[in-house]
This record gives sequence, structure tokens and C-alpha cells, in this order.
Amino acid sequence: PFPRPFTQRELRWLRHIAVHGPQSSEFLLELVSDTHRCRDTGLRTLQNLRERGYLRLPPQQRQIAKADFNPYVYDLTPQSELHLRGLGDQPPVRPTGHWWHSFLTASVTSAIAIEAIRCGYSCILARSGASLAILAGNQRVIPDQLFAINYSGKFRSFVLEVDGGSEPYRSTQARKSVTEMLRLYSTAKANNFAKTHYGLKSPLLILFVFVDPARMAKTMELAASIAPNLAQIALFQSLPEGFPKLAPWQQLATNPWLRSIHPPQTIL
Repeated sequence: PFPRPFTQRELRWLRHIAVHGPQSSEFLLELVSDTHRCRDTGLRTLQNLRERGYLRLPPQQRQIAKADFNPYVYDLTPQSELHLRGLGDQPPVRPTGHWWHSFLTASVTSAIAIEAIRCGYSCILARSGASLAILAGNQRVIPDQLFAINYSGKFRSFVLEVDGGSEPYRSTQARKSVTEMLRLYSTAKANNFAKTHYGLKSPLLILFVFVDPARMAKTMELAASIAPNLAQIALFQSLPEGFPKLAPWQQLATNPWLRSIHPPQTIL
């Protein structure tokens, strides 16, 4: 039989996953809570999209302690990606690399986007041809994501770094470290990378998200000493370790972000 058309709710889910990356069902239900409040119906609809071949369950979500107690994580299938391309949707620039890190990054941008929508704003994850990697001297620094918030016609852009605790503070080897990352961002800031690389006219902030408050405090100390030119634009916030939960992750948008030598700042 000819497949039935997608409802607006289903299309919102598919497009949200396409742009941000794999999503917990808890986040997906909150995304459409302005039009659909019934949780059970939403969960059955997500399951139906999976049975029809438009959503899949990434196997990596099972590789965590007490995985059975977590919501399902959904991602697109080639079939749903093909359908979105047929609707004229542009290919998104989703997080890459290790799956769990990509999932955390996707959860951060998703939580902020959902809260922005609730406030009457919109969150944009798109670029005009510029690569995510930023040239800093003879090296490159690669953020986890770049996005903007449209505050009713006024824009602010954000570079995102999600720290999962795997990188050393310093390293003499050719691997990423917190110190090296801060130095590269400092160099890129001195070269006005927001305008020269990304071509942005809007103000830009760097968001550092941590799952360990102690690592956040140490990184803030390092930033103050080795990258003082980032003091005004580098914002820091920590989240509970473990599987992303909606309530604390949405607070990324509403809680004050810390800065090394300036007062805290909110983004919504």
C-alpha cells in the first residue's frame, strides 16, 4: 500500500533529529508538547515510525549501566533521510566522532532549542559554506557544534564544546588537551574568527559544557591564566553525569552561565 503522509508532529521529530542528532524520546515528546500532551500516544507514534522504517534505535545506547531504565534514543534511517531530501531539506551538519559524545552534543543543542521555542524564539544550526573547523595559526580547533538563536529578529551565535572528561588538561603528545584547546580558541579569537571564518555579523559566545564540576572549575582557572581574551565570551556550565535528562539539561538555556572574571550570563 502507498505509505501515508507524515503528520506535522512526525515531521517535526524527523527534522529535529536530522538537525541535532540522535534524540531521547523524552526530548522528542517535550518538543511537541505545545500541540500534543499525551505521553503514551507520543511513545506509540515513535514506535510506529520505527516499525515503518523511518526511525532506528542506535545500539550504543545499550552500552551504559542500567540502560533499561533510560528512555529510548532514536535516530534517522536512510529511508527517512531520503524522504527529507525529497521535501527539499538541506543536508544538516550533525555532530561527528564518538557516538556518546555526539549524543551528548545533540542533547545540549536540542535542550536549548526546545527551551528557545518555548520562549518564542528559534534555534538555527546551519552555516553558509564555512567548515566547522577554525584555523588558529598553523593549527585548527574544531568545535563540537555551531548554532545561533534568533531572538525575534536579533541574533546571537554560539560555538559549543562538550567536555566528557576524557581529555587531559595538558599533554606533550599530539592529542587534544584542555590547555591546547584554550590556546587555539585564544588565537582564533585574536583573528576574529567569528567574522573572518564563519562570516557572522552577530555576537558570538563560546559555551563550555561539563559533566564534572571539578573539571569545569579547573578549566575556568586555565582560561583565566592562558586565554584572558576569552574572558568575556567564554561561558561555563556543568550538568549531571550520565544519561541526559530533560529537566536539568533544559536549564542550560535558563540558568546563568559562569564566566572567569565577569558576572554570570544567561542565553535566554
